[in-house]
Amino acid sequence: MTVRKGTRGAPRVGWVGAVAVASVLALSLTGCRGSAQSGGSAAAPGITDTTITLGITTPLSGATAGPGTCTVAGVKAYFGAKNADGGVKFGDGKTRKVEIKTYDDAYDPQKSLANFQQMTSDGVFAETSGLGTPTNRAFREAAISQKVPQALVMTGDPLFSNRQESPWQLGLVPIYQNEGAAFGKLLADSGGSHKVAILSQNDDYGKGYVAGFKDAVKGASGIKVVGEQTYEATDTSVDAQITQLASSGADVFVNAMSVTPLTISALQKAQQIGWKPSWFLPSNTSSPTAILEPGKAGAYPGIYSVSFAKAPQSPAFAKDADVVKFLADLKQYGDYKDTPAFPHCMWSYISGATLEKAFSTMTEPTRDSFMSALKNIKGFQAPLMLEGTQVDTTVDGQPAISSVVVQKYNGKGYATAEKFG
Repeated sequence: MTVRKGTRGAPRVGWVGAVAVASVLALSLTGCRGSAQSGGSAAAPGITDTTITLGITTPLSGATAGPGTCTVAGVKAYFGAKNADGGVKFGDGKTRKVEIKTYDDAYDPQKSLANFQQMTSDGVFAETSGLGTPTNRAFREAAISQKVPQALVMTGDPLFSNRQESPWQLGLVPIYQNEGAAFGKLLADSGGSHKVAILSQNDDYGKGYVAGFKDAVKGASGIKVVGEQTYEATDTSVDAQITQLASSGADVFVNAMSVTPLTISALQKAQQIGWKPSWFLPSNTSSPTAILEPGKAGAYPGIYSVSFAKAPQSPAFAKDADVVKFLADLKQYGDYKDTPAFPHCMWSYISGATLEKAFSTMTEPTRDSFMSALKNIKGFQAPLMLEGTQVDTTVDGQPAISSVVVQKYNGKGYATAEKFG
């Protein structure tokens, strides 16, 4: 209340004070109405009784635009179909339409930080599904400070799944160590003797991948790492590294790369110099149509990758009910007319289903309620998930999806790899 002095120095309540009293009373009445509607908690920015607005900052231009575009398309496809059916039923009893705002960061951390600042100005409820470790890290501290969720982001960085250090974050995809370990276990279980060469991105992505692989083969006496090289995400060529690794005589190549053009050129360069090992490729750079076909991967004895999502390109899933609906939704609501070349389209569709699962149990229109619901999902088989994988957000240090299936390229798509070789 504003207090003003009268002409004789005696304090009096002026018109400002009267307005303040009236405002307090109005707010109290509004609060009572709000309590009846939303359990007594004031709604967070970006959510009303009828809508919730999510933001996605991801590369929509540049070298990683292919995967980045997919991160938007899958979420839009999932919620576009839900909105067309009337919306999503939330745990507070209300049904809301899900609106998506997208921002292009071109895989540039400075741009992603600026995008986050813009989306908070735009009033989004949460950021979700954005691609990239450096780009998601760029605004992580700001998101924590402002208590804005970074939900189901597409980075395998374990920091995003550490509940103490990242209370407002959660990753979607398996952490790098999980993927690397899956390859190491497959190789170790083969019982054979193999020489391994490693090329990795010089950041947490590459280091985590390599650490997971090495831990898994540590007890296998027949497995020996005979060469290691790194590259920078900004490099335009890895020819020198491929040539150096080829001289090691390795018959297995762990290629922990996240950049599509560099992965293709690595496949091509190795063939040009006559080096044809078996390859282990990360899930995000293993697309049959966008990477393996232009890289002429059929020349190698084996291309292995990991996955948790059904691939529409695979003949095994051509008539799968999940895949048929996904492709229809992608075309109608995701502004994506072709069969996706990158797995990120499927991942972000799974992200949409997981977000809906959290929405269905959040009892108040607040970010706190959302994060509590998001981190208490267990045993959820989202659409498009492979048998043997599931969403479990209850394990500290692990992302929403931590289980993967190792697959081998068969010239058209992937089939489950029962063993190495």
